[in-house]
Amino acid sequence: MKNLVSALFFFLTLVGCVVQHPSTTRISDNVKKPNIIIVLTDDQGWADVGFNGCTDIPTPNLDRLAAEGVIFSNGYVTHAYCSPSRAGLLTGRYQARFGHDCNMPYTETNDETIGTPLSEVMMPEVLKKYGYRTSAIGKWHLGDNPKLYPTHQGFDFCYGFPGGGMNYWGVSSDSIHTVYRNGVAVPQEELTYLTDNFTDEAIRFINDTDETPFFMYLAYNAPHAPDQATKHYLEQTKHIEYAGRSIYAAMVNAVDAGVGKIDSVLIANGMKENTIIVFLSDNGGRPEHADNRPNRGYKGTLFEGGIKVPFFMTWPKILKGGQVYDNIISSMDLFPTFVEAIGEDPKSQTQLDGVSLWPYILGDNQTKPHEMLFWRSSGGFEYAVRKGDFKLYNNGRKEKTMLFNLATDSYERNDIALDNPSIVAELEEAYKNWDASNIPPRWLDVHIENCIKDQKKWDAERYRSLKPTSNNKE
Repeated sequence: MKNLVSALFFFLTLVGCVVQHPSTTRISDNVKKPNIIIVLTDDQGWADVGFNGCTDIPTPNLDRLAAEGVIFSNGYVTHAYCSPSRAGLLTGRYQARFGHDCNMPYTETNDETIGTPLSEVMMPEVLKKYGYRTSAIGKWHLGDNPKLYPTHQGFDFCYGFPGGGMNYWGVSSDSIHTVYRNGVAVPQEELTYLTDNFTDEAIRFINDTDETPFFMYLAYNAPHAPDQATKHYLEQTKHIEYAGRSIYAAMVNAVDAGVGKIDSVLIANGMKENTIIVFLSDNGGRPEHADNRPNRGYKGTLFEGGIKVPFFMTWPKILKGGQVYDNIISSMDLFPTFVEAIGEDPKSQTQLDGVSLWPYILGDNQTKPHEMLFWRSSGGFEYAVRKGDFKLYNNGRKEKTMLFNLATDSYERNDIALDNPSIVAELEEAYKNWDASNIPPRWLDVHIENCIKDQKKWDAERYRSLKPTSNNKE
């Protein structure tokens, strides 16, 4: 009962200072370039943080940081699976532009044609040009061939594993499931619990910095399966009777503890005031153990539960706390947002699909960052469009096109497609025009067995015959 009252108080406090409560400070007033930290979790549910109403998983550090900045209540990622979503985040582009629709095959190390191609510009490459030290820590999953490792994609330093998942004890099973430090395998005796190891490595990187600003991409693999936690974190969630949920919750709590330690180090080093921290998940929570309520769906689906994620940003020097921004935004907006934060023109990055969020969250621009957002999965087997309050979802699993009015049906319970054929036609045409600028998937969906229902409708063979595009950095 106490936890419920605390959560309600936290929520009502935010509502009392909702949306348009912008700071009057402008980015141009900031003389020194900020440090930038992205904290990305893996398969975390919308309702698995206190700032979104969670009452069973203790996330005090994340809740405190969220209250210090702006919460994005309609924050989306660009895909419902891990690897494509990360590609969209780090490139600031719809990953369909370069055929990164799918997770990668897990059975062996893939060649350099499978992953985000080197021809794509990632945000650390741009930040390096302006004097930033850059680091990638945690799960990579954007190319498990050594030619596609973070150090070839703009990162000075990397620590983590290249594949899509790994046991939390850091026990190596093959080249994909091995923890590396700048390409060298980390000795097993140095690894304890990966969430803690990633936190410790992040702290070392921060403490090693000088006056040079840094960019850190801290991609925890928690709370992705397998469900593994230490006794310490399990103690924090022993009140949860369902064992699976209790272990999952402990994994989330470990992330929260790590973020709290990092925040303390920033404070101790006098860095917090001028450090941007962004927190989000790579996609919705997995069907087992995670909580995406009140959203429908889960990881892998284009319902809200698969693509809307817990999402906030803090920058004490610029942003006032206690804000909630309700207009739709995307993870691909972070790239241009960071470019503007360092005093550069985000429009100089002409390849980006995202937009800088500063004019909107600081109150300079009262319009919306995006008129529409698009999602494409498995080359169009499933796709979705959101325009204003309307969301179109062409669901390959259900073999039907659905339309929802999120203003009156945020839970996507009532399909109104048959009653609104003109809106369906408009959004179908918008998707078609958008998709004309994309390319087909460059490799087969690892989850293709979940897609094939009608071979005539969904021809998997055409993806096996695709020719890879160039991976040469331009």
